[in-house]
Amino acid sequence: MNSQVFRIQRSLKKLDSSNIFQGIVIAVIILSALLIGAKTHDLPPQAFALLSALDVGVTVFFVIEIVIRYLAFPEKKKFFKSGWNIFDTVIVIGSLIPTGGSGVLLARLLRVFRVLRLVSMVPELRILINALLKAIPRMGYIGLLMFVIFYIYAAIGSILFNQINEVLWGDLSISMLTLFRVATFEDWTDVMYETMAVHPMSWIYYLSFIFLTAFIFLNMMVGTVLEVMGQEHENFRAQAHGETAEGGEPASRAQIDKLERELAEIKALLKQKV
Repeated sequence: MNSQVFRIQRSLKKLDSSNIFQGIVIAVIILSALLIGAKTHDLPPQAFALLSALDVGVTVFFVIEIVIRYLAFPEKKKFFKSGWNIFDTVIVIGSLIPTGGSGVLLARLLRVFRVLRLVSMVPELRILINALLKAIPRMGYIGLLMFVIFYIYAAIGSILFNQINEVLWGDLSISMLTLFRVATFEDWTDVMYETMAVHPMSWIYYLSFIFLTAFIFLNMMVGTVLEVMGQEHENFRAQAHGETAEGGEPASRAQIDKLERELAEIKALLKQKV
């Protein structure tokens, strides 16, 4: 009995990991996205009925796919320890809510989120999302420092330029919105030339602010994301090659290079002894 269950589980795992099945799942996800977009148009009743039937078919396919993935998973208790598995399960269960009745809005919204399943199915997209989530804490400190700079410059701008244009520099909060406009280069020269007519040296205020926010802090955020993304790519490559460090975590490139150097040194010592 156990051997039969093992064979079934192995067959399901082989099916779940096959490129053909993964391609079919991705195609169905894209079809689901097209169905959502098509339903936003004014269609005849026959076409709408056909789209509804296709939507039911897509929902049934997603249920079957998540069941296959669960049955193919070696350790069932660890299936929901993966955030992606939890995400896919919630989306699939939410798709089972009927579109009629009082939950029509919630059902439609959950069907829109089915498109996000494409992220969980494509490894490259998972790497991007994981890198973004891991970079958020570091980006938070950069964002906090940017807020301090915004606050200081907004206070200075409100003091210096309040009499020139109260709409743009009336108080601290309005000044911060104006500085956000300057930082995003949205007609910022008009704001600068208006204050330069009264304070000719006010260009220093704007250029120094743009240099700090647009050139330094934003590049710091980009660098942080790229650094974490490089680490995620390294972990993915290590997992793909079965390289693990102590504690079961994927080995980094530096750890692998260190092990290779140590092996080379051991080989050299053995040759000397021989």
